[in-house]
Amino acid sequence: MKNIGFLTLVILTTVLLTLAFTAAASPKTTAPVAVAAVPAAALAAMPAEHPEIHAALEAMHNAKDHLEHAAHDFDGHRVESIKHLDAAIHEAEICERMP
Repeated sequence: MKNIGFLTLVILTTVLLTLAFTAAASPKTTAPVAVAAVPAAALAAMPAEHPEIHAALEAMHNAKDHLEHAAHDFDGHRVESIKHLDAAIHEAEICERMP
């Protein structure tokens, strides 16, 4: 069961990073824009204009919680997974705010 959860995490992170890099490489990109952090409570209160991104964010937050409470550190891979999830969550939050 743990393997399925970890595999889901890896796939979800890969998909979101692909979306993030594709959006970043878009020719419509102009000057860099400062992005304010949105608290989790405010994020949960936002209407789901992008239901897939919203569901992915929920899954990533859930996966991060599981990793943070894991009993083993897996030779540092658990910490690295959490760092990558933080980056993926950040990118997905940017996607969710887009029209």
